[in-house]
Amino acid sequence: MKKDWIKYEGVTVADDEIVERSRAYYEIMDKRRSVRVFSDKAVPFEVVENIIKTASTAPSGAHKQPWTFCVVSNLEIKKQIRQAAEEEEYTNYHGRMSEAWLEDLKVFGTDWQKPFLEIAPYLIIVFKKVYDFDENHQKSKNYYVNESVGIACGFLISAIHQAGLVTLTHTPSPMNFLQKILNRPENERPYLLIPVGYPMAAVEVPNIDRKGLAEIMVVY
Repeated sequence: MKKDWIKYEGVTVADDEIVERSRAYYEIMDKRRSVRVFSDKAVPFEVVENIIKTASTAPSGAHKQPWTFCVVSNLEIKKQIRQAAEEEEYTNYHGRMSEAWLEDLKVFGTDWQKPFLEIAPYLIIVFKKVYDFDENHQKSKNYYVNESVGIACGFLISAIHQAGLVTLTHTPSPMNFLQKILNRPENERPYLLIPVGYPMAAVEVPNIDRKGLAEIMVVY
């Protein structure tokens, strides 16, 4: 064994269980949907800690872990974020977005108003670290930042669903206001805004289908 290496201790699955475990996980995740109508029911903070710890297990370029997860529950800060996001979204829906884009969004019933930003108990704002600082406060390079943070967000969304909560990926563009409101350092850039909470009772979602396996998988 190499110095400073440890034995891998992953999940051990019997050969006759591996197919069923993979199927069961798919069936759980296939129920995942983006939800835009949240309940204000409280979520234990430990749940948020656990889902962020899960996200942090994602692989990253050279193990630099170039991410920061900002958790917002403060009502005043959530209000500021909503106001700033809606300003950008109003402009998006009234000029920035193409007619084709707006047509594609009709099935989801979305518009520039984002009340879930205040209603959801927590907002997790994911920041990517475009560079870092070493122990001498000198800039140090991070690698494959967008890819690494994207994978971590996938882990996060999966963990949220596994916990019995809902979310959606919100990307008001531009998102620089998040850096200002949360007073983040110059090396961090907002990547994704993820509200977290319980769904409103009897909430409905669009009746859409996912692409079948034949459309997304190519076997050689």
